[in-house]
Amino acid sequence: MRTTIAEDRLNDLILGSGKIVIFGHENPDGDSIGSAVGMYHYLTALGKHPHIVINSRLPEYFNFIIPAGSISYYNEDKSRCDGCIAAADLLIFLDMNGANRTGEVSQAIEAAMAKVDAPRSVLIDHHLNPQTKPFDVVISDTEVSSACELLYHVLLDQPGVRGDVANLPKECAEALLTGILTDTNNFANSVYPSTYLAVSQLQARGVDRDAIYNEVFRSYSEQRMRLMGHMLQDNMRCLKQGVAYFTLSIADKQKFDFVRGDSEGFVNLPLSIKNIRMTAFFTEEKDFIKVSLRSKGNVDVNDFSHKYCNGGGHKNASGGRLYMPLAEVPGYFESKVEEFFK
Repeated sequence: MRTTIAEDRLNDLILGSGKIVIFGHENPDGDSIGSAVGMYHYLTALGKHPHIVINSRLPEYFNFIIPAGSISYYNEDKSRCDGCIAAADLLIFLDMNGANRTGEVSQAIEAAMAKVDAPRSVLIDHHLNPQTKPFDVVISDTEVSSACELLYHVLLDQPGVRGDVANLPKECAEALLTGILTDTNNFANSVYPSTYLAVSQLQARGVDRDAIYNEVFRSYSEQRMRLMGHMLQDNMRCLKQGVAYFTLSIADKQKFDFVRGDSEGFVNLPLSIKNIRMTAFFTEEKDFIKVSLRSKGNVDVNDFSHKYCNGGGHKNASGGRLYMPLAEVPGYFESKVEEFFK
């Protein structure tokens, strides 16, 4: 679905817009915030005054790429976010296959897009099954590592960049490389030849990959490390089907002074075990259980999530939600694993 026509239309919409709002998905990860900030810097370089709206605050270790005053969080400043959305003439959605992935802010978005003089809207995403309505432009490509990689290619084709990475703002390039590093788990999964080419060119633009790696992967707290040890020693269970999983309760969060982002990457850890081909990580939230799934090779966790976890994503990386007490999750999950691997 990535076409020259769509990218030309994107340029027309940007140049014809005065008030632009950029959205990331709820519970933002590095790809979500990296693509949002990357677009922010690109638009700012064009003389625009964009604003980013995200449902909830991101992990603190991403603060190094966040421009001051660039983001409003819906669960902290609802009135400001509502005002930005109501006044916008262009809405840009990144790293999500539909506007409903924005969380509670989606209600304000739906109200704005239902108006007679509704703002134009753009979706740029790498997930399966992107929604085409009600967006004016949809740029989708599932054969890329991340939304940040897709956005890199899209921006490179814009008239003002003319295929030369030197014409991208350095801050934009830094944000895009941050998202690529995090969504590939430092090149451990979902990597394509185009990914290495993009990273090489972003580094040629002057981005310090090692500095980004240190900020994202080497800035955790002592308590996060102790939580990791607890999860591996006490909470991990391995099944005969080559599946490993663990659960993170609200009580454990309190015990280890949990802050958002502390469990990032935990779901990947059991994949280091030779015979483990699928992992699951269940996090207890206030009203639901957050599900993260990863796999090796041909094990399709997108299919598993779609069937059993009210979610979806990619073949080897997916997520979802369960609406049951955490104590019921192990029994439910193990029964579905048996069914899935018959």
